[in-house]
Formats: sequence, C-alpha cells, structure tokens
Amino acid sequence: MEAYTAGQRIFGENTVQELVEKYEKLPKDIEWHLIGHLQSNKVKYIIPFIHMIHSVDSLKLLQEINKQAIKNNRVIDCLLQICIADEETKFGLDFAEAIELLRSDEFTQLKNVKIRGVMGIATLSDNPRMTHDEFHELKTFYIGLKETFFRKDPDFTEISMGMSGDYKIALETGSTMIRLGSTLFGNRKTNRD
Repeated sequence: MEAYTAGQRIFGENTVQELVEKYEKLPKDIEWHLIGHLQSNKVKYIIPFIHMIHSVDSLKLLQEINKQAIKNNRVIDCLLQICIADEETKFGLDFAEAIELLRSDEFTQLKNVKIRGVMGIATLSDNPRMTHDEFHELKTFYIGLKETFFRKDPDFTEISMGMSGDYKIALETGSTMIRLGSTLFGNRKTNRD
C-alpha cells in the first residue's frame, strides 16, 4: 500500500496464490503482472484480472490462457519466457522452441492472447560479463522475432529482463521492463524465516 500511495500502479507477483490474495485486498486500478512460473491448471484464477503474463513457456500454456480468456471475454498480453540462463532450474523456451511455437498453426488460431515481447532471467552469477552476454543474446533474439514475426505489430515492444541484482546491466542492454522486488520491498520471507 505504501508503494501504491506513492503512485505505483504496476505490480508483479511470482505465485498465483499471492497474486490472487493481493488482488482481492488492494485497489482495483492496479495493473497486475504474473512474473513467476505458471501452471496450466492455475490460469483460470488470474484471467479475470491479470494485465500481463511474463512467463509463457509452452504452446500448451498459451492455449490454456487463450481458452480462459475466451470465457472471460478478454485478450491477455503475454511475454514468451526465453531460457537464457545456464541453469537447469530456470524455465523457458529455447530459441528454436520459441520460433517453432510462433510458426505453428495452433498459435495462429489463438485470438485471445497477444504476444507483447519476451522475458528472460539471467544466470545467478557474480560475473557481470556473463549477465551482460545473456541479456544481449535475449535482446538480439527479440530483434529477430520482431523482424520475422511482428514487423507490422506496434505492440510487440517488451523485453522483460533484469531483477534487483542485475537491473542496471539489463537497462544497458535494452530492457523495457525490470522486476525490482527485493530492492523495493526487501527480501522475501520464506517458510524457513
């Protein structure tokens, strides 16, 4: 509420459960973004109010978002999550999978989702060069997608990359959206805290 009172209107959340709880408690002029991993069976809980889903990592998930969006008479803005990190635990499409998805007949049939750009999470590293290279790779891929699939789409504009620990590098390499949870709100409390 302190951030809202100060004028912030775009908020992101990592989990569906926390997103729904906060949506119900906070003012309704907030633009909500889901930035964490999304399971298909949880899509229905956020579709009535979500503004953007940053973490689309499969055609199956995109199809479920489209299905639920039709039920709610909405078009949902989405970002394709691209795996740029050198970590097994990160989600996302690889470059070839993203291109295959965009070329598929199934994708062209989805009328209630709008791909607005890409999202990526860099490897958790103390090496700024590695982070820079991963972000640069995502920006280069975004440019390629724009030229190949979205040349005539003025809404394909977003590169969501950079978090509290690496947002400066992300901005230097072309990020249009950064995610600053711990910088603004402190470290997240976990069940172990």
